[in-house]
Amino acid sequence: MEAQFRTAITDLFGTRLPIVAGGLHWLADANYVAAAARAGIIGFITASSFENGARLRAEIDRCRDLAEGRPFGVNISMLPKPTPDEKVNEYIDEIIGGGVRFVETSGRSPEAFLPRLHAAGIKVLHKAPSLRHAKKAESLGVDAVSIVGAECGGHPGVDLIGSMIQGALAGAAINIPMLLGGGIGTGRQVMAALALGVDGVTIGTRFLVADEIWAHDDYKELLITLKETDTALMMQSVRNTVRALRNSTTEIVNDLERTQAGDFSVLRPHVAGALGRQAYLSGDASSGALSLGQAVAFADRREPLARIIERIEAEMISTTNALSRFH
Repeated sequence: MEAQFRTAITDLFGTRLPIVAGGLHWLADANYVAAAARAGIIGFITASSFENGARLRAEIDRCRDLAEGRPFGVNISMLPKPTPDEKVNEYIDEIIGGGVRFVETSGRSPEAFLPRLHAAGIKVLHKAPSLRHAKKAESLGVDAVSIVGAECGGHPGVDLIGSMIQGALAGAAINIPMLLGGGIGTGRQVMAALALGVDGVTIGTRFLVADEIWAHDDYKELLITLKETDTALMMQSVRNTVRALRNSTTEIVNDLERTQAGDFSVLRPHVAGALGRQAYLSGDASSGALSLGQAVAFADRREPLARIIERIEAEMISTTNALSRFH
């Protein structure tokens, strides 16, 4: 029997639902990504969470065992400009050697790496902050694109275009499988995105309270109390906008940007990734650049990822039934 929510995205990844669990820096490990696979969606291990290719390869092998033959991928997040110590090629070595079939790229253009990835039979999903970036990625030959709206956690781009606008524009303009992300955390929103003409959604923040996310329980309990207004934008002066949990770090960074706009060197000590990782470990989220989207408003309890997805799917079905009255 044909899957109820079959789209170009489910066909591309071989999943049951048109939902992607986007890469979460530090947090998207084998436990989380395999749980996504078993629940009928696809997730991506974040390569940058591992200090070298060997560590990443070990995580890939562990994920394959836990995923029980279901599809999963690896996220490669790249800085706007290459650096001497960049490990992208090292990570790609292990991705190819590990037999990974799907890669999610983000940050700068993946053009330099596409020939090698495609030669290995790997499908590439590129995450873009706007339609123009998505169209460029499409022209380069990526297999799918994900466009994120201003509501998303992490990097929503400099133009800060909302997800409803992004989805409507991209749904009519992109000719390859495409996803919409940013502020999405319910089944009703998934169906709204499909109605806009996209093929699926990317979800990150909503899944942060899943049992399989290794972050401290105190951090998850905090997320459950938050509203959509409890995030803040920062790093706009260096054209690398980040939406994060509103805390002392976002206040300090925004103060520095008002007085020393455009100088990343003064911001770097406050936004270092290691500080965020420590917050996840300790549960003390009062400082650290902790990527968080407005969909935190939908994070209502701690539970297994499969249960969160089950609830979203039930809402997708009920929404479909409700809309049938317009037929």
